[in-house]
Amino acid sequence: MTDTHTPPHSRPPFSGHPLRAIRALDYTILFARDMAAMRRFYAEVMRFEHYFELLNGDWVEYRVGGNILALCKPGLVIPDATLPIGTAATHLAFRVRREEVDAAEAALRAEGVAIVSPSTDQPWAHRTLFFRDPDGNLLEIYADI
Repeated sequence: MTDTHTPPHSRPPFSGHPLRAIRALDYTILFARDMAAMRRFYAEVMRFEHYFELLNGDWVEYRVGGNILALCKPGLVIPDATLPIGTAATHLAFRVRREEVDAAEAALRAEGVAIVSPSTDQPWAHRTLFFRDPDGNLLEIYADI
């Protein structure tokens, strides 16, 4: 029986199961239906640092803090079908300081990005802002309050 109240960083490595060896979420991949629009959005609107690119631009990576956000042409990695337009496949949450949530909203509005839900203090102790990328993925900028 595992003590579920022991913080993950204090548990012994591996803990008897091979999947317990996972220590980090290294990168996230978004399957981009409209690669040109998604590249523009993440580079010019979100201003993420372009990090790496290959396969004639069908794979593009941006550095986000200590993580990588990759855009990939659907079917490039695994031959899955492309999700229909209007279907959000992902919800990404980006953490900032409290005062930066409202500033981010103003910057997004200035770029013409439609806001799904404006900056709001939530009962779960976050100030949140929700919007979508060009493919319809739900994006959140939040701060602990």
